[in-house]
Amino acid sequence: MKKIGLMGCGAIGTQIALAIDSGKIPAVLTHVYDASKESAIALVSKLNSKPEIVENSHLLSSHPVNIVVEAASQDAVKDVALSVLQNKRDLMIMSVGALLDESIFDILSDACQDFKKTIYLPSGAIAGLDGIKAIKDELDSVSITTTKHPRSLKGAKFFETSDIDLNSIQTSAVIFEGAAKEAVTLFPANINVAALLSLSGIGSEKTKVKIVADPNTDKNTHQIEAIGKFGKMTFTVENFPDPNNPKTSRLAILSAIETLRKYCSDEIVIGT
Repeated sequence: MKKIGLMGCGAIGTQIALAIDSGKIPAVLTHVYDASKESAIALVSKLNSKPEIVENSHLLSSHPVNIVVEAASQDAVKDVALSVLQNKRDLMIMSVGALLDESIFDILSDACQDFKKTIYLPSGAIAGLDGIKAIKDELDSVSITTTKHPRSLKGAKFFETSDIDLNSIQTSAVIFEGAAKEAVTLFPANINVAALLSLSGIGSEKTKVKIVADPNTDKNTHQIEAIGKFGKMTFTVENFPDPNNPKTSRLAILSAIETLRKYCSDEIVIGT
């Protein structure tokens, strides 16, 4: 049975830990870390099988775990990911936006090869990435329009320099249009789907992103369109926000659980 180390004990990390504790993921959660020790203690208190709380994120991969799961932040990826691979542990990343920094991506890609380890990126709150990967060499354009309630966008770096007041939005309004690379920098906790889409297809500069704030919606909606020599692909995913963290879609958490379950299982694999 595989051993797992968890970095980040918030909404996503808690649900992953509970899935392991319940047996849905056939593994053992042995070590956890959070920048807030209170959050780590709160998580451990909910589990029947108590993992050890480590004092430093780098200590997660120093223990004999098979994989470290990052569910913390883009900064956590930049700080810890390389050391995880150097310690010859696999890594699952939820804060995928960090990989649109080309220097980070190249360093981690090389490290995977050097240390014979794998980084796993769950599909998150969107679907269709298997199709995008299959036709990426024939893509001409890819775009994603994400619509969320204003409360799901609060706290984003974008608003530090923007004149937009989320509280004043009364009807559906486009608040951002640009490339995926810029989007994940300005909305680091809201738009990891754009990072996944760009990594699967034609890159972060060519993947176009539109973010819409809609006070009348109760869902996080992602509309994706891909056009190329293969033809045209369009799909829409409507997600309910996680009740404990409106910035995160419920599907993103379920995708993480399924990715980890598959990693820990010996079974027939469906899809590309």
